[in-house]
Amino acid sequence: MNMNQVIMNSTDIEKSKQFYSALGFTLIVATEHYLRFACPDNGATFSLSLADKASDGMKVYFEEPDLDRKVAELEQHGFVFEHGPEDKHYLWREAELCDPSGNKLVLYWAGDNRLNPPWRVSAE
Repeated sequence: MNMNQVIMNSTDIEKSKQFYSALGFTLIVATEHYLRFACPDNGATFSLSLADKASDGMKVYFEEPDLDRKVAELEQHGFVFEHGPEDKHYLWREAELCDPSGNKLVLYWAGDNRLNPPWRVSAE
């Protein structure tokens, strides 16, 4: 199995459509209560569904090999990051921002440490 679809809440579908399109994702489904976007590099998708509040406690991670350049580019286009890019103790480099509904998004790069960190559990 391979996970490639996440659904987040959106309190404003139109603002979400503009936000995620501006981040560089491709809109593939749009209704008055639902959006689906495709990631540009790997065919993974994610969706937003109209709701009264953001998705509590959830963070969605988007992998970006040239993280520092991408964050600088997005900041030049008016995106505001809560922090980053910064190196984390778990060997990932991350920058965090919120979408218009308050959902937490993390742009990150982990390289080989995403699947093979030094503390990876051995397969026995």
